[in-house]
Amino acid sequence: MHTEPGDAGHDLRHHGDAEVRDDGSALVDLAVNVRADTPPAWLREHIAASLAGLAAYPDGRAARAAVAARHGLPVERVLLTAGAAEAFVLLARALKVCRPVVVHPQFTEPEAALRDAGHSVDRVLLREADGFRLDPAAVPEEADLVVIGNPTNPTSVLHPAADIVRLARPGRTLVVDEAFMDAVPGEREALAGRTDVPGLVVLRSLTKTWGLAGLRIGYVLADPETVGELERAQPLWPVSTPALAAAEVCVGTRALAEAAHAAHRVAADRAHLLAGLDRFASRGVRAVGPAEGPFVLLRLPHAAAVRARLRSLGYAVRRGDTFPGLDDGWLRLAVRDRETTDRFLTALADALGPH
Repeated sequence: MHTEPGDAGHDLRHHGDAEVRDDGSALVDLAVNVRADTPPAWLREHIAASLAGLAAYPDGRAARAAVAARHGLPVERVLLTAGAAEAFVLLARALKVCRPVVVHPQFTEPEAALRDAGHSVDRVLLREADGFRLDPAAVPEEADLVVIGNPTNPTSVLHPAADIVRLARPGRTLVVDEAFMDAVPGEREALAGRTDVPGLVVLRSLTKTWGLAGLRIGYVLADPETVGELERAQPLWPVSTPALAAAEVCVGTRALAEAAHAAHRVAADRAHLLAGLDRFASRGVRAVGPAEGPFVLLRLPHAAAVRARLRSLGYAVRRGDTFPGLDDGWLRLAVRDRETTDRFLTALADALGPH
């Protein structure tokens, strides 16, 4: 694990959707970390019903109160956003920081947003040899903004909450991206809802589990002063009426129960994927483990060529070299159902070539 200045050597704005954007209809999508077969019918119907209110300006009070209740917080600690990605832009623009640090490999949008806002960004690079696990002591003491994902995209590592809390200190904003935490059974190691950690800002997304990437809905949990600063940086009515309707229902009792069930199903499907990948260990294929998110990070020989071959066989996977701390020997796979996984493993055998 080491620290380095950020540079422009990675395409920080490359995301999984680029793998399927042009001819995605012909590809099985293992590149995007949105749960398959979503949104469910009941959620589509609820969103559709909200369209009758489009003549009125969006009113986020009910959705904000629902999110606050879901996490046991006062509404003053909640800010609704147009997806978690908007929150990174707000943090970069609104907070007065001098030494931001992003812990990589992780989702690249936080660093991109900081750069766009004129900040110089330092990186703490977690090492493959350490299983991409966090050592809090590696983060420079003078850092006044630290960003980390949990579970981390793309490594699928779930950091102990106690280790992340060790990063907190007076005068520092600690941003924890929990966009995939609801895919972890029991939301182990979650910090959402905690009010005892100084400077803590937790980001949540409702787009991954519920298939709402096109609707854009997420939220920030933080102290009221930070929420106020971010809110002042938002444009007017940043979250649409349909997105607010989705937010309110997706944090309700029914949705939480469904999400919990889905998390256990993802865990079982991930175990099936990992067991299948183990068959290729003798060919140099290695998954980072233990994986805890709805995706798996692989190191394999000639990954770029394998990715191209998989594409010709009908499968889109996420390249890894756009993530700081990784190179072109890595690929990320979204967890899918067992039947899809079995077909993919057959294609992977072909893509790897003769043993």
